[in-house]
Amino acid sequence: MTSDDAEPTVPNPATADPTAVLPTAPTAPAPAGPSSAGPASTDPSSAGPASAGPAGSSDAPLTLTPPVPGAGTAPLRTPGSDAAYRQTNGGRSTTQRSFGRPEPQQANFRPVYPGQAWPTEQPQYRPAYLPPPPADWHQQQARSYTAEPPRLNRLVTIAALVALVIGVLAGAGAATAVVALDGDDAPIAQQPQPPVGTGADPKIRAGSVSSVAASLLPSVVQLKVEGEDNSDATGSGFVIDNVGHILTNNHVVAGAAKGGSIQVVTNDNKTATARLVGRSPAYDLAVVQVTGLQASSVQFGRSDQAIVGQDVVAIGSPLGLAGTVTSGIISAKNRPVTTGDDPTQASSYISALQTDAAINPGNSGGPLVDMNGRVIGVNSAIASVRGSSEGQSGSIGLGFAIPIDQARRTAQQLIATGKASYPVIGAGVDMTFEGGARVSSVSPNSPAARAGLRIGDVITAVNNEPVDSAEVLIVSIRTHQPGEAVRLAYERGGRTQTVTLTLAQQIG
Repeated sequence: MTSDDAEPTVPNPATADPTAVLPTAPTAPAPAGPSSAGPASTDPSSAGPASAGPAGSSDAPLTLTPPVPGAGTAPLRTPGSDAAYRQTNGGRSTTQRSFGRPEPQQANFRPVYPGQAWPTEQPQYRPAYLPPPPADWHQQQARSYTAEPPRLNRLVTIAALVALVIGVLAGAGAATAVVALDGDDAPIAQQPQPPVGTGADPKIRAGSVSSVAASLLPSVVQLKVEGEDNSDATGSGFVIDNVGHILTNNHVVAGAAKGGSIQVVTNDNKTATARLVGRSPAYDLAVVQVTGLQASSVQFGRSDQAIVGQDVVAIGSPLGLAGTVTSGIISAKNRPVTTGDDPTQASSYISALQTDAAINPGNSGGPLVDMNGRVIGVNSAIASVRGSSEGQSGSIGLGFAIPIDQARRTAQQLIATGKASYPVIGAGVDMTFEGGARVSSVSPNSPAARAGLRIGDVITAVNNEPVDSAEVLIVSIRTHQPGEAVRLAYERGGRTQTVTLTLAQQIG
């Protein structure tokens, strides 16, 4: 055979080679292995039938040893069996300690739990009770593969989160969530909470900013102006009577003076076209009218009774944001202000109320209101940081409003005649001179000429109020009315003189 399953050939003693030597006693069989027998062996010294040649061969005679009688009858052990490692000393293992020295056995020892070590000696005192054994390791192993039952607090947290999500989706109403806490499907509802945020409806306190805003917003409008030259401007205004007259700034509507359109947007977002009634560049005031305007008129206060530090509210449409309300205080009074970037070209001079209420481009023409809801000024100008352009300017806490006492007189003139007048002394002044108002020209037959003023005289006071520049002189004169008498102090040749004159009027 050439297969690995070939059985070894046992020689017959009767036909064996007569020169072969037979053993007189049985010997232990050679260990079986793939290299000891079988045709697959390639070692020439290996014993086996595959290496025997015919009689008379030149090779040395091969001696064959028959197997021991009964060999091969014992069954092979099962793979993986531990029979070879079993002990026959009563079925118990010997605990090895001290480097392999067996521990003495005690025949009367009975383990309390599986795996308990054999005691080396019996205690002198044996308690009447046995200590509880540790948890069986089989149970520990079983629990490690068993899912832990859900905990109550975790499910309560989940229930709260579900209720929160339902509450957000449902709005401000209360949300009740029912969830199963365990396998028994026992529902638990969220506990009712005490009512919160359900107190009495608060009332707007009289004299508060909210009260002022509620009463004045319906009377404040937004103006959108488009000029004939395609220029546009936006500003604010407020209704001053029951026939639709609206007071605003001249620089807001000046673009439509020679053509164009003026659109008025009310607080309830209704739009109407307004006509220009009149304007006064000298005071930077103008009046427009909307026929059939459904808006209540404001109530005027008295700007001469305003005090520094009192609370005020500004209302308007800064940057096109209609209905904007800001608050602050009166920071100063009688602040001389000229509108425009170039004082030499500006024609509007204001003895203004200064406020820190936020005023921005678009607030022009809106009302400055005291805490009683009465208008005390017309917001007109803001101060800007030197070097900033017009598009970058904004509120820095320095806003200026035309006193309502002056605005009332001018508005009445514009409504009555479409024009307004302002007082003059009939003399020109040097706008670059500092330290007073130096006279640069005197008009013939003017109040200044009749009072004896000459070119070069430096006016230093008006009615005992100091004058340190030409702007201050103009503003001081325009706080009066034509026909009023004023007292001027001036210097000539190092000497101070005083003169009284009656103010003339000029249209503008």
